[in-house]
Amino acid sequence: MNLNRVCLVGGSGFVGRHIAQRLVARGVRVIIPTRNRERMKADLIVLPSVELMVADVNDPAQLAEAAAGCDALVNLVGVLHQRRAGDFRRAHVGLTGHALAVCQARGIARYLHMSALGADTGAPSEYQRTKGEAEALVAAAQTQGVATTIFRPSVIFGEGDSFLSLFANLLAFAPVVPLGSPDARFQPIWVDDVAHAFVAALDLPDTVGQRYDLVGPDVYTLRELVQLVGRITGHERPIIGLSDRMSYLQARVFELSPIKLITRDNYLSMKVANVSAMAYPALFARTPSALEPIAQQYLGNATPRARYQGFRDRAGR
Repeated sequence: MNLNRVCLVGGSGFVGRHIAQRLVARGVRVIIPTRNRERMKADLIVLPSVELMVADVNDPAQLAEAAAGCDALVNLVGVLHQRRAGDFRRAHVGLTGHALAVCQARGIARYLHMSALGADTGAPSEYQRTKGEAEALVAAAQTQGVATTIFRPSVIFGEGDSFLSLFANLLAFAPVVPLGSPDARFQPIWVDDVAHAFVAALDLPDTVGQRYDLVGPDVYTLRELVQLVGRITGHERPIIGLSDRMSYLQARVFELSPIKLITRDNYLSMKVANVSAMAYPALFARTPSALEPIAQQYLGNATPRARYQGFRDRAGR
């Protein structure tokens, strides 16, 4: 498609920054609506064709103004933890409805949607159920003239993530790790592989009306991921896998703390394996990257082991 201007809702987030960089490299003007310009990351502010527009994306009129004149709207918004009742529904269902209505009202022909593996209206967690409801709205819009594509990634890793980096911070000071849901399964995907799929889809008519799972090449249990982070950072700790009941109680305790490492809704989400039988889509002409070499780069750079490995690499050993 003729792509000159894209509205990137959620563009200031982890995945959004990578997508913005790719679009800018193509010469596309990127509009990122935000309520607080001062909190935007420096790597976005310096991009030459990114325009930060002060707007509340939950206000349909302000969202419509931000998206005016755009050829495509990309919705990346999602929340993992509710700060107040209704946050999941507002972010996943309400905002998706507003975004699709804007596409129809403003004649924006292309809409890309960030969902998640496990999204299903009958899923155990509210996060998954509201993601499933949002997918239903997107599917309905497809029948009403909006060219849509849905992406359903597993957990996303990369420098600046809130996934492996969270474990690294925890292991740095915890002498032992009581780990809830230790056998929960994930198929992590690199943020750059996700960004590539989104941007590539804008040029591929065959992606219209499709829903794609985005997963990496390897499946890990939660215990294996924590062990891996410990090895990379040099902070290997004893891990005590909690029973199902104790995992629930741990989630309840953390839910009451100011920093919500895990909530009961997260616990329920992990009841569903975060994996897929669908390989990374071949039409995107890319092989997804393995987790360990990339995690070594951004988690292990400061460790003595990583510096030693760097010397070996430069010596060709």
